[in-house]
Amino acid sequence: MKNWLNRLKPRPDAPDAPAQPAAPAPSLDPAGAGIDAAWYQWLTASAATEVPDDLMQRILDQVRTLARDPAASAQLVPRVPEVVPQLLRSLGDEDASSSELARQVAQDVVLVAEVIREANSAYYRPITPVKNAEAAIVMLGQNGLRMLLARIAFRPIVNMQAEGFAKRAAPRIWDQSVKCALAASLMAPGLTAGVFESYLAGLMQNVGLMVALRLADRTHPGSVPADTGFGAALLAASREISAGIATHWDFPPDVAAAIARAGDPGDAVLAQALAQGDRIAKLRMLVDAHVLGEDDPMVADGLTSFQRRCLGKLENVET
Repeated sequence: MKNWLNRLKPRPDAPDAPAQPAAPAPSLDPAGAGIDAAWYQWLTASAATEVPDDLMQRILDQVRTLARDPAASAQLVPRVPEVVPQLLRSLGDEDASSSELARQVAQDVVLVAEVIREANSAYYRPITPVKNAEAAIVMLGQNGLRMLLARIAFRPIVNMQAEGFAKRAAPRIWDQSVKCALAASLMAPGLTAGVFESYLAGLMQNVGLMVALRLADRTHPGSVPADTGFGAALLAASREISAGIATHWDFPPDVAAAIARAGDPGDAVLAQALAQGDRIAKLRMLVDAHVLGEDDPMVADGLTSFQRRCLGKLENVET
């Protein structure tokens, strides 16, 4: 994966992205901390147990040690199929025709199916069904195709061959990653952040969480600490792992920085887009799981009207 994402020339437009006012979003704290705690409890409910403080500290120490060694962290996640970076390089060429892109997509039958399926999804809502790759590429546009290919590239990374609880948690983590990426890309224009960079940051943020859960499972097989304070520390340390891997893979520096700062976005617009997308995606999953109601204060009072519309849009996202 090294270098390939850095070759792209992202465009500021996104498919079906509504205009957003540049008004500041509500503070992520303390509501953001509450959402993280609720999401961690829901994510780990099937394996959460009471764990001694010294064991929790040992797990966190191991995760933080790995966060300081991006090269070692990167060795724990798989690489992507070569056809994907090849296509992404072509997408950096503004003169590439839809016919040429379709020819490259046609090299991989899985990609053909994915592109057509995406064009026919509820997100794009075509008037008539899209039946071939070239028509699908026209429907998606280059930015939409770029995002789809990035998602295909990341799927095996998050759904890595794990064991124990990490394996059971992978589908939910991947679901949150996709929803976070889309929500972050929708937040980006109103914050003057890059749309594609925001999408990449959303997909990348949870890679470190999968690595951290694998480490936790090795230290305490079959279960994870139920303590929400531990959960907050684990999420923070896992973001550092994700940021380190992103740097090791030569992602754009602002993407890696946004992941590292998403817990405290400050004035960094890309970190703000990621933090808002992460929050909206977690709320979507908690509402869908009936952990929170649509009228819960975290939803009703914690989001702007645009963010609530984004929350609704995520309901139709297939992962």
